Amino acid sequence: MNAVQHPLAAVLPGARRIHERAALDAAIARIGREITATLQGERAVFLTVMNGGMFFATPLALAIGCDLEFDYVHASRYGDAIAGREVEWQRKPRASLGGRTVILADDILDEGYTLAALRDYCVSAGARRVLIAVLCVKCHDRRVAGLAADFVGVEVPDRYVFGCGLDYYGQGRNLPDIYALEE
Repeated sequence: MNAVQHPLAAVLPGARRIHERAALDAAIARIGREITATLQGERAVFLTVMNGGMFFATPLALAIGCDLEFDYVHASRYGDAIAGREVEWQRKPRASLGGRTVILADDILDEGYTLAALRDYCVSAGARRVLIAVLCVKCHDRRVAGLAADFVGVEVPDRYVFGCGLDYYGQGRNLPDIYALEE
């Protein structure tokens, strides 16, 4: 099956593919097994972080071998921009989090301000524990103190990355692979 040439490829000729779809699928399957082992049959609340997280969350949910309750959150520091700002809430979860394990599924852990805000919200809503699952983690030392992902698919360089949920000015989320802009 031939991959469809995405219009973004013509706009960003300096971008390089850093993770192919097959490697991402393998990483998602591995994370699903790890979460299944961690939950030991517990029915957790699975919160997809919209919009980018849905590309990762759907195959991840299918790879988890126990029942889950599904909901989503929508908070962002970026919108369609490439520079972060304050966390802006668009939708908080409606599922009851009290006394439960919550899995936050997002596309990337970069500096972590959005995920830290989401984690803190879940804890304040009574979650017993919050597990963070991300498709990729950016390699740098600018992370929010005390924040780490519990489950990581792949690492990406400290450059602007897009594809598989990650966007570049609102474009490229539906690329099946992950690309990085040249430095």
